[in-house]
Amino acid sequence: MALNLACSPRQIFLIFLRLGLTSFGGPVAHLGFFREEFVGRRRWLSERSYADLVALCQFLPGPASSQVGIALGLSQAGYRGALAAWVGFTLPSALALTLFALGLAGFADALPAGVLHGLKVAAVAVVAQAVWGMARNLCTDASRLSLMAVATCLVLLVPSAWAQVVVIALAALIGLVMFKPAQTLAHEPLPIGISRGAGAGWLMVFLALLLGLPLLSELWPSQALNVFDAFYRTGSLVFGGGHVMLPLLQAEVVPNGWVSNATFVAGYGATQAVPGPLFTFAAFLGASMPAPLSGWLGSLLCLVAIFLPSFLLVFAALPFWEQLRTNMRMQAAMQGVNAAVVGLLLAALYRPVWTSAILQPSDFGLALLALVALLFWRVPAWLVVVGCGAAGGLFFS
Repeated sequence: MALNLACSPRQIFLIFLRLGLTSFGGPVAHLGFFREEFVGRRRWLSERSYADLVALCQFLPGPASSQVGIALGLSQAGYRGALAAWVGFTLPSALALTLFALGLAGFADALPAGVLHGLKVAAVAVVAQAVWGMARNLCTDASRLSLMAVATCLVLLVPSAWAQVVVIALAALIGLVMFKPAQTLAHEPLPIGISRGAGAGWLMVFLALLLGLPLLSELWPSQALNVFDAFYRTGSLVFGGGHVMLPLLQAEVVPNGWVSNATFVAGYGATQAVPGPLFTFAAFLGASMPAPLSGWLGSLLCLVAIFLPSFLLVFAALPFWEQLRTNMRMQAAMQGVNAAVVGLLLAALYRPVWTSAILQPSDFGLALLALVALLFWRVPAWLVVVGCGAAGGLFFS
């Protein structure tokens, strides 16, 4: 199937800007919007090629829907197209969350406390829905459920970002031993060309930053460098979608005093009410930090830091994907990682989400109604968040 390479970076930006303004519903919904737009309507690539691209981006750490967008932009207009796709898709939610953070800081007294509490309760329902959906898809037998439970216990007992990294690494080793994935069927090659030399170069940049930033922050301590290191590391180590970044980010920003736990959970609730990628939560956190790194500067720094690994990993992996996707050992390791990340998310559901939001029976009742609305009434997440905020303002103020 021949690709349509007529799009300029400006056209790609406008296409993804429209998607960034209208794509509610989280990563799975985003991938559905992308399929309708780029396979069905614009015919940029075939159905099978799109499925292969989605598989690659789900295999990599980071936000799968944003990485698919980056790869699609790359296929149409090279590196400038990748940047244009990301900016267009990310800009609406990043702006909205930055403005929300600034408003929260400047007019916190004017906003009823019950509204913020309602947003925290909404976050309980949204994360519970994510845990339920991921567990059904990724923890399909006793061994995977057991791995999920052990991962949950370990990260609750040792609440640090590095403990979560160790759990993921151990889960990969366990997956190699325990799981036997099915043989991959024949497929079409991905319609994107990057040389293996360039891919190796991008991988070296990714690893150099991942290993070098912690050393630099030790040698030249500064808030900006420490924050960039924390958000870059989070973007590099999150498997399983945007919800899984919650425990990693909470372990970085709350103990360091950059953002209070109450602000963290309220911002995460607000993130569910905007379209676009969940990783734009980083913009809210950056804008909420204390001076001098706060406001628009903090928002931009955290946003770039958390998404930069996605660019580097997509550029690095594309040339080698044909080999990776047929490697049985790699697939077995990833099955272990997938079960463990459900455990990480379950731990995050308890702390900080549940412990900061469910303080009385009425909180539990509202969270239960919100979860039922998401799971069974099929109410959009943004509408559930708005409803919880309104209910909080009416009943909890």
